[in-house]
Amino acid sequence: MNSSQIPSAPHEGSGSEHASVQGAGSEAGAANGREAGGPFAWFRELGASGRRAFAGAFGGYALDSYDFFTLPLGMVAIGAYFSLDPGQTGLLTTVTLVVSAVGGALAGILADRIGRVRTLVLTVGTYAFFTLLCGFAPNYETLLLFRGLQGLGFGGEWAVGAILVAEYATAKRRGRTLGVIQSSWAVGWALAVIVYTAVFEFFDESTAWRVLFWTGALPALLILYVRRNVTDAPQAAEQRKNSSEKGSFAAIFTPRLRRTTIFGVLLSTGVQGGYYTLATWVPSYLKTDRGLTVVGTGGFLTFLISGAFIGYLTGGYLTDKLGRKRNVAVFAVLSAVSVVAYTNVPTGSNTLVLLLGFPLGFCMSAIFSGFGSFLSELYPTAVRGTGQGFVYNTGRAVGAFFPTLVGFLANSWGVSGALVFGAAGYGLALVALLGLPETRGRALV
Repeated sequence: MNSSQIPSAPHEGSGSEHASVQGAGSEAGAANGREAGGPFAWFRELGASGRRAFAGAFGGYALDSYDFFTLPLGMVAIGAYFSLDPGQTGLLTTVTLVVSAVGGALAGILADRIGRVRTLVLTVGTYAFFTLLCGFAPNYETLLLFRGLQGLGFGGEWAVGAILVAEYATAKRRGRTLGVIQSSWAVGWALAVIVYTAVFEFFDESTAWRVLFWTGALPALLILYVRRNVTDAPQAAEQRKNSSEKGSFAAIFTPRLRRTTIFGVLLSTGVQGGYYTLATWVPSYLKTDRGLTVVGTGGFLTFLISGAFIGYLTGGYLTDKLGRKRNVAVFAVLSAVSVVAYTNVPTGSNTLVLLLGFPLGFCMSAIFSGFGSFLSELYPTAVRGTGQGFVYNTGRAVGAFFPTLVGFLANSWGVSGALVFGAAGYGLALVALLGLPETRGRALV
């Protein structure tokens, strides 16, 4: 696929119930959205069915984030309870992310074969169930197993939810629509920090980390809403049903898609390698290198998460204005600079660490905002789930070795020194852009 294949029409028919209703990518919906204008035109254009899909995907990704962060936030206590070294604790995250590649790839194939909504329900149920079981782990090996199995659901949810909403959104505002979905990660992260702070204040550390995992069963409640209220975008579902192509790994490595898939994996690896290095080790960095208490760590993370939330929203807007590739390039450079600055603050300057948390969170999240729209636009409808699921989660699996490497380097470099390694991921993302087309305005066909 190349940029010359981008259709001139900025819409793809999807899920509006009536032509007169704004929604789901129809010409009428796009026109009405332009007339109404305003910051929420993207939401009105989704239509009633699209807005329900948006709610399901937003909630699913927020709770996906919540369940992921139960591990990094409890990592110090888990390490102390099982007498682990930094390499072993880092391996818990790596196993989660590596197995998530398998889960994400399989979920992508399922999404193309049985539909987006049914697959979304399966992924949410899986990550909620195994997060709950993590709280009952009697030893490190069992925790490693349960955390890995949690990754099966964790890996699949984002790609499926993003595709579900992308197929309802208009081409003109797809970037900001998916950017808002992406911002739910910060919402889940914030909720996890709040619960972490409360749980670790009321329970001894030896018990608190288990309680934190037990709260990870909450996402199961979302399944009831999704099953009752959310449906696949009708026109996309019809295209998928009538296509001779079916979701399979072979389909995304055909001559016309092979280049896209390879460079998409490199892009995903770079961005997620940098991100998960920080997401995994910043709480430990604040507690060990900066000497903060549980409450103090929560306060510092508030600045980081606030920056992340605003970064997701801003990046979603900019990916529509600047284009998918330019948005990634700008924030790859800014993220690398922010990582280096954040981890090289002199001892005793914790106020500066607090303030730098905001731009760090902003930059490393804004780069993600375009992922949902960019990856959806790179693949045709019949293999969109397979392509997006494989690219995003293979990149996540390879990038997962960054946190483990940091864990082993921390023994000699210290956590702050090892964290700088995360900046290398953003350099890889810049290289990957050279092999990908610009897709802004591309219809989903």
